[in-house]
Amino acid sequence: MAERKTKFVLKHKKISVAEIELDEATGFIAKIGEVFDERHVPVGVPVKRGKIDRTTLNEWWRGRAIPASRNGIREALEELKLSTTQKLLDKSFGLSLSDQYWICPTDAALEWGELNFFHHDFSEDVGNILLGKKRGSGEEISLMSPDNTSDGWLRKKWTILNGKRCLVKGGSGATQQEPYNEVLASRIMERLGIPHVSYTLLVQDNYPYSVCENFITPDTELVTAWYVMQTQPKPNHVSVYQHYINCCETLGIPQMVDALDRMIVLDYLIVNEDRHQNNFGVIRHAETLEWVGAAPIYDSGSSLWFSKPNGLISATSKVTCKPFKTDHEEQLKLVKSFNWLDLSKLDGIEEELREIMSGSLFADEARQDALCTALRQRIEMLQQFIQTSAKQIWTDDQRMDVQMNLAYSGSESKEDRESER
Repeated sequence: MAERKTKFVLKHKKISVAEIELDEATGFIAKIGEVFDERHVPVGVPVKRGKIDRTTLNEWWRGRAIPASRNGIREALEELKLSTTQKLLDKSFGLSLSDQYWICPTDAALEWGELNFFHHDFSEDVGNILLGKKRGSGEEISLMSPDNTSDGWLRKKWTILNGKRCLVKGGSGATQQEPYNEVLASRIMERLGIPHVSYTLLVQDNYPYSVCENFITPDTELVTAWYVMQTQPKPNHVSVYQHYINCCETLGIPQMVDALDRMIVLDYLIVNEDRHQNNFGVIRHAETLEWVGAAPIYDSGSSLWFSKPNGLISATSKVTCKPFKTDHEEQLKLVKSFNWLDLSKLDGIEEELREIMSGSLFADEARQDALCTALRQRIEMLQQFIQTSAKQIWTDDQRMDVQMNLAYSGSESKEDRESER
């Protein structure tokens, strides 16, 4: 049986980017036709001699779909009567609340302005199913939803609250701790003056959820670090950290070192285990393609020993981290400056954590005590690290001065001897 393909135009807001054909059975891009505007091809997707690399564009397209690792996705697909999450993409024209890309059927006269989820209401049917909410038998399901393009493995859904697009995200495992961690992380960053996405706590049917407003507007879009780092090849001798800095500098993205300093410090404090290359990045203007700067810090829930039993909560335990090093202390050594950091602003933050988690049916008092103690110790460990680093820098500077003085003195003695002759 011949494969059936549907033709679309990949668009970037109002700009036509390229003709594509989607395989109806798999939802993948089977063919790329004429390229209309190379400048608006997604960041990190190569274009050579006027042709878009189909493999990379397919990876980008697949990355828009709900990952197969999403909690409860198998049950959700059964209810939606779909074989894969990839099949959801064209049901909502690939529209997202994270960027302005979409696909328009070649035989349809559609415009971004009449479809996008920033200005128009959307169905919450898919989101409710993804959160595990049961529907009545025979109820019709609308697939016109930004949830079709939501990433990550936790249960989540987009909703409209007081006219604002907000993401509601659940927890996992026995502790359901991620929503509390999101709220704590935003409180820490608020105290320290770190640009961030603010999270609040929502409890429904005794289960906690974090809620945050969309930080992308109809004029901007998020480009994750992963795609920034695909804009140029990484030499073997260059670290991942330096490669990211180099790519940002080449693209003209400002103040990235400062932004990474703050992200690394936060992740050390909260013992973040999952700051991967797809949950931090940069923001650019969708139409002018001008780079705005680093995205505010978001998605910090996989932290504070969220999946560990009470007995393994310890400020000094080795926890694997990302994205630049696998050890938090080694990653902390990448920070260029701590001059902006005043840890006294975190006085009492452990009690704020206790207040955030109060009433939880999943984290008992013993766990809350352990978390509060470990968080305070983590702050003290960071303070000690900074003091030790400052002493080391001072010692190195002194050694440099001595070496320079000796070199100067040696040179001067030689000149004196020559003049005496």
